[in-house]
Amino acid sequence: MAYLAPSEFVTKMVDAGESKIYMATRDALIRAYMAGAILALAAVFAVTISVQTGQPLVGAMLFPVGFCILYLLGFDLLTGVFVLTPLAYLDKRPGVTIKAILKNWGIVFLGNFAGAFTVAVLMAIVFTYGFSVEPNKVGHAIGVIGESRTLGYKEYGAAGMLTLFIRGMLCNWMVSTGVVGAMISTTVSGKVIAMWMPIMVFFYMTFEHSVVNMFLFPSGLLLGAKFSLMDYLIWNEIPTVLGNLIGGLMFTGLTLYTTHVKTAPKRTFN
Repeated sequence: MAYLAPSEFVTKMVDAGESKIYMATRDALIRAYMAGAILALAAVFAVTISVQTGQPLVGAMLFPVGFCILYLLGFDLLTGVFVLTPLAYLDKRPGVTIKAILKNWGIVFLGNFAGAFTVAVLMAIVFTYGFSVEPNKVGHAIGVIGESRTLGYKEYGAAGMLTLFIRGMLCNWMVSTGVVGAMISTTVSGKVIAMWMPIMVFFYMTFEHSVVNMFLFPSGLLLGAKFSLMDYLIWNEIPTVLGNLIGGLMFTGLTLYTTHVKTAPKRTFN
């Protein structure tokens, strides 16, 4: 597997965060667009498998194929840059500022959304034969997901919002672990294995991923699901983005950086 020691791959995380800050806007946008589109296709793939087999676990086991493809191709998800770019700031890399980080996040958000929405439109056409018939079983299932994971949270008010936020945190704990997994090996097979495991966990547990949701919920709206654009933004996307940010940083980025780069002095015994 050609495994790298934690101190080595955490340094790679910081380097990656710095490189994303300095990346040209055009390149950041293209990479984010393709990442959103590929992850959206993987979500369609997983939902299709779940509907056809009646076994959500099978869909969850195969969903990571999209994540692996996009990271092997060097594309960027919002959930990944949430974790990597702040590490470059904490490490005091030259030119890495809060303003630059926020700009990068904004570019990646727009690119991811555009890519995911493109696939949502294309798949809505496929599911309805160009909007000439009712959605097929997969399209209907996507609509149900949209309703249950917006109106379902809204029904419980503040408790629902808290649940949504925590599901977003737990999601990026796993997804950012997958991002790190791509850095712990120098072989393709090693990278894929390390990425696959945490991504499968997040998808099967139905944690909330901001980029996957950029496909699922607009797709549901296009297919006639019974929730509104504001329901999607307030009762899913915005809290999910915040949860993804906090969870990825708290459970993955800061913990790894603190214990493997800014390591505390070793104990002495007199």
